[in-house]
Amino acid sequence: MHLVYPAVLAALLFCTGLYGVLARRNVILILMSVELMLNAVNLNLVAFDVWLRDKLHSGQALTLFTIAIAAAEIGIGLAIVLAVHRNRGTTDIDKLRDTAESPDRDDPADPDDPAEPADSTDPDDPDDREEKAEAAA
Repeated sequence: MHLVYPAVLAALLFCTGLYGVLARRNVILILMSVELMLNAVNLNLVAFDVWLRDKLHSGQALTLFTIAIAAAEIGIGLAIVLAVHRNRGTTDIDKLRDTAESPDRDDPADPDDPAEPADSTDPDDPDDREEKAEAAA
């Protein structure tokens, strides 16, 4: 068997997966492209294992490990995608780049934030003491 045929096929698969990772904006399609790249690596491992006539079949053993890791990766990746979709309502990469919460959150004002005006009450001002005493009564 010639090594050129599976090597060229693996290179085409890997380049297609790389294009999918770089060009796509949907997280599911990016995960599918990563799987395509891993399958290209598996094809190379098996092809070189056959070509070298390895008695231990280490290429095939590494392929089994790669398949197991790919299965775990896709399971965890899909769980993360589902959690993000539930929280944000989208899986578009451009919309998910900002990891901060949306600006319409109901958090209390940060006292150290320079954009927020500081409390202008002076503890030594007698008028403020009277207002506090009246409010307490």
